[in-house]
Amino acid sequence: MTETTLLAAYGLLVMLTILLQVLGATRQLSMGYLMSSRDETRTTTGMTARLGRAVDNSVVAMALFAPAVLLVEMLGRNNNATLLAAQVFLLARIIYVIVYALGVPTIRTLAWLAGYAATAVLYFHAL
Repeated sequence: MTETTLLAAYGLLVMLTILLQVLGATRQLSMGYLMSSRDETRTTTGMTARLGRAVDNSVVAMALFAPAVLLVEMLGRNNNATLLAAQVFLLARIIYVIVYALGVPTIRTLAWLAGYAATAVLYFHAL
């Protein structure tokens, strides 16, 4: 497994999270509303709302993680430490999405911190 493979796996995790959020939104808001122009504002609640926030956070994490992985790869600075950092990132983000969806705040924050730190490691290796 390589850092770029882990990046692709993270992309699939983000896509799965989006799908779960959309399925929940469909149940709460109706397909008709989701297919409309959405001029009338409606919001989701519970797990579906948490999944929506997890999607937003996951996209931001992707915007930081992807360039770090690509820089390490492009510069030929990938090594065991960068592979471990990418693995930690992916595992942390899997945990993050699950515990966020379930409403577990402390573990969610710790998982976020682990993923953030792992991304920082990648940037340091790219320097």
